[in-house]
Amino acid sequence: MNEPIIYAIGNPLIDIIINAEDQDLDNLGIDKGVMHLVDEKRQKEIFLYFNQLKPVFHPGGSAPNTLLACSALGIPSLITGKIGNDNFGDIYIKQSQKFGVIPALVQGQGPTGSSIIIVTPDGERTMNTHLGMCRNFSKNDVDLEKLVKSKFLYFTGYMWDTESQKTAIKTAINFSKLNDIKIIFDVADPFVVKRNKEEFLEIIKNDIDIVFANRSELAILFDTEDYNISASKLGKIVKIAGIKLGKKGSIVTYNDNQTLLPPRPIIAKDSTGAGDMYAAGFITSLCKGMNPVEAGKIGGYLAEEIIKEAGAQFNINKIKELSLTLF
Repeated sequence: MNEPIIYAIGNPLIDIIINAEDQDLDNLGIDKGVMHLVDEKRQKEIFLYFNQLKPVFHPGGSAPNTLLACSALGIPSLITGKIGNDNFGDIYIKQSQKFGVIPALVQGQGPTGSSIIIVTPDGERTMNTHLGMCRNFSKNDVDLEKLVKSKFLYFTGYMWDTESQKTAIKTAINFSKLNDIKIIFDVADPFVVKRNKEEFLEIIKNDIDIVFANRSELAILFDTEDYNISASKLGKIVKIAGIKLGKKGSIVTYNDNQTLLPPRPIIAKDSTGAGDMYAAGFITSLCKGMNPVEAGKIGGYLAEEIIKEAGAQFNINKIKELSLTLF
């Protein structure tokens, strides 16, 4: 097995994809089109309701999704995080291996995190997420022997959910800095940024080589809705940044130079997973020796391919086909 080029720490969630009717959501008292955080009891209740159907299981979570795509694009990628010593955990490991990711998942005594994704006939996705063992990932779970062989450390802002996760990330950051491993940070979510604004700015300035963010996250970080101003401010504190602007395309900052990359004229149907795919395209391009602006173009292209289809799931064959045309 190849040594990893990318070592990623994330929240491994088993996606449980179920095709259902609007009436099922009403019966369960679930608001449509929303991501709900639920406890273990509620997750079991929802799963049992659909026990006559045949769900599709898929390894998920933001950082894992990015690494699945990097692997499909030809970059040896390792994902670590905490899962349960249960059936969902076993499914996660087997599915990750099937997609070509180098598994380094840590199993603990508790339930594997899961996200029940209910897809209604109109393509709308309603998510019910239980984080489970994800929240217990600790500094002792960071495999320094594997990390030292990697070129990049990748993580997202979702790892700031607990002190245990945060301490693990800081351990990996400090080790990476001592061993000349480039550090990539995707701030991940506006609500996470609101809770950790000052700390995120501090680590971006002092520890991060490459950062990904969208315009909403930048607005919170720099207290301005003008993304040109916030992009400029971000470019002054980090070497490389990929900034996602939705319908307006993206901005890449590199050594304090700012480049706007306009989008292609496509019809966007579902933006789910677009940010994860943007990061995958950007990171893969850097691994293949491209400059940051070229990497931003590839990241944008792959994100656009994902959002052209409603309710699309990760399609390893499609990603591999795109890889042949892009690299």
